[in-house]
Amino acid sequence: MLILNRPFIKPIAVSLFFGFCICNAQSQKNKVKDTKTLKIGIVGSWGDQGDGTYVNPVLNADYPDSDIEQVGDTYYMITSKQHMSPGMPILKSKDMVNWTNVGHVFENLSWASEYNWDRMNGYSFGVWAGDLAYHEGKWYCYQIDYQHGLMVSTAKDISGPWSKPVMMLPKDKVLDDPGVFWDEETHKAYVIINTAGKQKGPENKIEGNENRIYEMSWDGTKILDEGKLVYTGMGAEAAKIYKIDGTWYIFLAQWTMGDKSTLPGVKNPKNDRKQIVLRSKESIYGPYEVKTVLEKGTAFNNRSASQGALIQAPDKSWWYMHQLIQNDDDPFQGRPQCLEPVNWVDGWPIIGVDEDNDGIGEPVKQYKKPINGYPISAPSTDDEFSSSKLGFQWEWNHDPRNTHWSLTERPGWLRLKASKVLPNQKGYGPNINEWTNNDGSSSDFWRACNTLSQRIMGISKGTAVAKFDISGMKPNQMAGFVRFGGVYNLLGIEADEKGKRILFYMNTMAEKIKGPEIIKDEVYIRTTNIGNQAFYEYSFDNKNYSCFGPTFTIAFGKWTGDRLGFFSWNTKEDSGYIDVDWFVYNYDGPKAAK
Repeated sequence: MLILNRPFIKPIAVSLFFGFCICNAQSQKNKVKDTKTLKIGIVGSWGDQGDGTYVNPVLNADYPDSDIEQVGDTYYMITSKQHMSPGMPILKSKDMVNWTNVGHVFENLSWASEYNWDRMNGYSFGVWAGDLAYHEGKWYCYQIDYQHGLMVSTAKDISGPWSKPVMMLPKDKVLDDPGVFWDEETHKAYVIINTAGKQKGPENKIEGNENRIYEMSWDGTKILDEGKLVYTGMGAEAAKIYKIDGTWYIFLAQWTMGDKSTLPGVKNPKNDRKQIVLRSKESIYGPYEVKTVLEKGTAFNNRSASQGALIQAPDKSWWYMHQLIQNDDDPFQGRPQCLEPVNWVDGWPIIGVDEDNDGIGEPVKQYKKPINGYPISAPSTDDEFSSSKLGFQWEWNHDPRNTHWSLTERPGWLRLKASKVLPNQKGYGPNINEWTNNDGSSSDFWRACNTLSQRIMGISKGTAVAKFDISGMKPNQMAGFVRFGGVYNLLGIEADEKGKRILFYMNTMAEKIKGPEIIKDEVYIRTTNIGNQAFYEYSFDNKNYSCFGPTFTIAFGKWTGDRLGFFSWNTKEDSGYIDVDWFVYNYDGPKAAK
């Protein structure tokens, strides 16, 4: 809800199991005394450039489906994260460019058993696109779980605690993407929802999704009517309602199909997800005029741009934050956020810059910042695990087994205890065709609880390293470092039935390469990506690193970009643990201040 007038370099190709990554000269030069002391520049290939400009994406990581609410001089953003827990990340910014972590709306995905550690059957579902609103001193967050329906959570403070979600509409009525609005003039509250074809009758001959407006109670927790259809369009969703100078505007994302052989959302650069705007001077229910205001341009190599939030700077200039989406070849970091200027032409908001003079905006690559005077920053990444609580950058693969991890049993270390992997049968682990890349969906990794990870940042290059103590490992345990999104690649240690510890690499098909026996208790694992090509290295002193395993391709999948993190499971019983001392991640972009 808008509140107005408020104070690549390509590595050498290698066969997956017949060739190993080659540490080049630059890698050998990268030896340092202590990786924890590494520092990078405060600017990079994206975000705040330190000269009064920014480069899109301003938030170059997997923060999809954004919505933004301004309160005072601060902008607050929520983004979806499907089956990851805690759910619905919250970020904040003073200038729309530099964003830092605040927390999460959902401490866990408590409303359904499939998201729990003993099921892990909710891949791709859980927390989808939401709407963040501030009304009469209270925060509201609305979202639709495709499998359960429309829900709302509330809080007095943006950092929580947030209430348990209240269900407002069942899943048989709605599909996704609620957008709310409180009309102070009429003292009425509304929510617009993509109901897709769930209520579509034979009288509606228009192809695509139906979008309906429901009236809500003034406290925002109850639906008061059956809803009224206001728009139907191909893949039309992610609606946001604004009322500006007495005129109603509904922002919607909609597909233009350049290739009928694929569906909306499927990777195909011929298809374009555009941002359209509905405008009415009469009523929130219309009648509406329709105009396309944003489409893909030259800045992002045919990646479609849409779905976001309209916001305003103190100088009254208008801006739009939106995601790039997954219909092209390189969203392996997920769906990042871009910031666009908005110019009003004949009462229509034109987003970005009209580079081809057709009356429709396209995204900008670099532009002047909307607000100056604030320091360069970014969401947190590095961690020394010195707190009794996990940093906001970390999320579990489904709700964790809380008895099997700790930050206090060994202060200054993260302890991950190994649980027995879940059974490979119906009702456990991922289902097929949930944007899984299909192959490998039955492997143990997807059914091993307490995998902890965070997003990669950017797509050019990055290096992450962690220090492990493996002295607590037990027979049949596997533990170490993971990169995963649509595919996973592991480097870790496997304790055999006699407890002998062996280095191993595993790919998404669960094919394994075994390495040397690991005698020492402390191991450093490092992973580097150059573009979407990545490899692993290991060390015993954090100075001399050896490559192990192939160069592999990281990929988007399960509606999730590539992530960096830790795993620990046991194939036979609940037994064994690893400790992680610290994690450091350097990449080509701004970093959080320490």
